[in-house]
Amino acid sequence: MPIYEYSCAKCGNAFEHLHRKLGESAPACPVCASQRVIKQFSTFSAAVAPERGSAAPCGAAAACSPGQCASGECPLSG
Repeated sequence: MPIYEYSCAKCGNAFEHLHRKLGESAPACPVCASQRVIKQFSTFSAAVAPERGSAAPCGAAAACSPGQCASGECPLSG
């Protein structure tokens, strides 16, 4: 079931809608109930779990201990 992003041509409200059926028509604006909504171009995001035994990613700490990052050097330790 895809989630689409819309914006209302009347009031400018931006909102998301979960389409539960194939071919479902665009929803009305939840703020002003206008049927003049425009489907927005949006991207998707995917998360991938790290491989077992791979190095932990940097980012949370101010600097990583040597050898902790996959490259062997932490890009945050300057």
